[in-house]
Amino acid sequence: MEHQALDVRDHINCRSMSRYQWLLLGLCFLIVATDGMDVAIMGFLAPDIIAEWGISRTAFGVAMSATPVGLAIGALFVGPMSDRWGRKRMLLGAVALFGIFNLLSAAADNIVVLGLLRFLTGLGLGAAMPCCTTLLSEYVPERSRSTLLAVMFTGFNLGSALIGFAAAALLPTYGWRTMLMVGGAIPLLCLPIYMWLLPESARFMVVRKMAPARIAQTLRRVCGGDFTDTTRFHVSEPPVAAGHPVATLVSPTYKSMTLSLWTTYFMGLLVIYLLGGWLPTLIRDAGLPIERAASLTALFQLGGTVGALVVGFYMDRWRANRVIGLAYGGGAIFILALAASDIHSAMFTLFVMLAGFCMNGAQTGMTAFAPACYPTAVRATGVSWMLGIGRFGSILGSFLGGVLLSMGWGFSAVIAILGIPAAIAGLAILLVHAGARNTPKPA
Repeated sequence: MEHQALDVRDHINCRSMSRYQWLLLGLCFLIVATDGMDVAIMGFLAPDIIAEWGISRTAFGVAMSATPVGLAIGALFVGPMSDRWGRKRMLLGAVALFGIFNLLSAAADNIVVLGLLRFLTGLGLGAAMPCCTTLLSEYVPERSRSTLLAVMFTGFNLGSALIGFAAAALLPTYGWRTMLMVGGAIPLLCLPIYMWLLPESARFMVVRKMAPARIAQTLRRVCGGDFTDTTRFHVSEPPVAAGHPVATLVSPTYKSMTLSLWTTYFMGLLVIYLLGGWLPTLIRDAGLPIERAASLTALFQLGGTVGALVVGFYMDRWRANRVIGLAYGGGAIFILALAASDIHSAMFTLFVMLAGFCMNGAQTGMTAFAPACYPTAVRATGVSWMLGIGRFGSILGSFLGGVLLSMGWGFSAVIAILGIPAAIAGLAILLVHAGARNTPKPA
């Protein structure tokens, strides 16, 4: 009997988005939104916890730093596991993990226990993002992948904003423990829906040589199509040598590309976290009231949300790494303009928004770009390790801001020096094409 061969990648690319694919985008958006809520939640609870327990800001800062450490480690571990056990299984585990430990954080009675629980919460939060990214990227047409992934990532900003509104409404009456219970209950209540509706990646199932009948059933459910009992599925992409997925990332074939991605994402998060975390303090120290400082910092985030959509749109229409490099370059220019401008001027406000537009837009573009750089067998590892390495940049950025301020650096000096890592990020992503010139395109 003659078998019919079907390329899963071509099948997805040649069809219009189905209702189920739009549903998948919505589910991933929701997961990323709850991820954003739980990442941001501690910043709103800090004053109440410090007052109730009578601890110093330094002690609370140590506990607060446990979450980004967990985010980094969670991202590094989940990639190889996702490439071995599946995107859906790891994603469900990540959602359960950050929901359960967020819920348990509400019962903490001292800062040490809270720090440990926030670290464990961070493991789940760090694992969820790369799993969502990989799963969605393997089910949407490549012609619109960057735009759709950018839409998914706006859920993170939405979640961070929603938890702020929830904190304003609930904290005065119900306290910080209720906020943590809400933050943990939402993903756990959604978990049965995710279990029922989220599909496993058809491309992953092909690479893992699962039963053709199971692949056909999943692909028909998500994308549509008519398959026979003789249909045999494959994916057109370069083969990957046996071995640990991380070893593939640093093999001669992918090493240059991998190092460029790591460098870019690390430098980008360093800038974003130093600006996002310390901009209110810097602006207040420069002479503006805290309300004005908070509003300007919000504009930085708002500009980033718009920037993510614009960068994603143009990535689908031009060479993606050049679009990202241009955005980082623009970020460096507007950061320098920010450092040189009068803090009381209208131009200062504009430069804050444009810096956020470029830097956050480029950073989101990186997460949409990375899945196309690796074949299915190591895609989750490639995405998660870029995110994990980048998280150390966020930790360094948060720490570096405090160090520079303690050394007596002023507003202009702290802001101006951030132009250097922003420019490095832009140059590093431009090297991806040069490093991958002789590498087969996996997409």
